[in-house]
Amino acid sequence: MSTEQTAVNLTITESAQDYLAELLEKQDDVIGVRVFITQPGTPKAETCIAYCREGDLNEADIIRDYPKFKAYFDGRSVPFLDEGFIDYASDRMGGQLTIKAPNARLPRVNEDSPLEDQINYVLYNEVNPSLAAHGGEVSLLEITEDNLAVLKFGGGCQGCGMVDVTLKEGVEKTLLEKVPGLAGVKDSTDHSNTDNAYFK
Repeated sequence: MSTEQTAVNLTITESAQDYLAELLEKQDDVIGVRVFITQPGTPKAETCIAYCREGDLNEADIIRDYPKFKAYFDGRSVPFLDEGFIDYASDRMGGQLTIKAPNARLPRVNEDSPLEDQINYVLYNEVNPSLAAHGGEVSLLEITEDNLAVLKFGGGCQGCGMVDVTLKEGVEKTLLEKVPGLAGVKDSTDHSNTDNAYFK
């Protein structure tokens, strides 16, 4: 675990710190707050803050000390939390905690970024917009040990007889051009399921 102070570019305002400290005081087995993003780098990314207990800790976590508590940032989420902020504003209903991470869905990707981030960036910004015209989409399931991207086709692409052509001619070509470390792509989708298929 890293306690490096400059590693997380996220602001927790003073009012948010006071509010979080107050919540933490009411808990017994909590060691701080945990900040993380689910499905970072995808359109489904959600920025979350939760109580952190001993069992929640991860080797890659980055710890920041605030005056009244510790914050544990999920290492995988850190690049996506860049320029984010957590604020608390009181109102007549009691108040509201706001979490914003403008880069949660679109990371700043470069050749040093993890392969997963680079692939997701290309899929969501270049490949999916063109597949959307046919009601289709593609997402990354996993990266194999030999750097093959296992892709899942959905929507109109599922059950489409042209998916092999789309995969080889379009998606794989685009990914190999844009992601230098990638060896190739594989399709995980069962195209015999035509429930949501799009036919022209």
